Amino acid sequence: MAPPTMEPSTTAVIVRELTQAIAGHRLQPGTKLAEQKLADHFGVSRTLVRQALHQLAQNRLVTLEPARGAFVAAPTPGEARQVFAVRRMLEAEMARTFAREATPAMLRELRAHVAREQAALEAGEAASGIELLGDFHVRMAELLDNAVLAQVLGDLISRSSLVALMYQRAGAAEHSAAEHVQIVKALAARDAERAAALMDEHLRNVEASLAFDRPAPSHDIAQALAAA
Repeated sequence: MAPPTMEPSTTAVIVRELTQAIAGHRLQPGTKLAEQKLADHFGVSRTLVRQALHQLAQNRLVTLEPARGAFVAAPTPGEARQVFAVRRMLEAEMARTFAREATPAMLRELRAHVAREQAALEAGEAASGIELLGDFHVRMAELLDNAVLAQVLGDLISRSSLVALMYQRAGAAEHSAAEHVQIVKALAARDAERAAALMDEHLRNVEASLAFDRPAPSHDIAQALAAA
């Protein structure tokens, strides 16, 4: 007899559906996520909703404000530009270093990661695809065995991934995955300067793909989640 299929926890369902609503631009940055409204929508206790909101806050998709509640995180265009400026400074040099130090095993890992990115995007899994696109950069730092760089990039990429979830134009994620392929090719060729140039160009393209003038989506939680 086959084992029963494991159903996702209620908290995981709430996290997934809110993430998809944000990724699908159905919840506007700054929208208040009222615990009782969410509890009523999902038919669960406020305790479970609170657990989900804390998890989303850890993922930097939600901000929790004392005495005010939870809100969809709202990075400003200025903050986004600063994040990408710092990333370009760090990641161009990381690409140079990786090209010089890459082993066959390191390159295999990056190629496998790019394949996972492409599979998620082809399956229409926008949130998962964007997360994997960001993880590519952290994985490079990890493969270089630089824990400090990986930690710094992890924070920066969490912030820029949120910006992408909110503001990225349709099709931009697929272009990012294709650019990762070219970066890996330059790394495999040990062409440090081309790898650095491609990384810089890639990050500039991601920033240029952000549509901060996107029409405001719904503030209404029930309407936004019903559109999923």
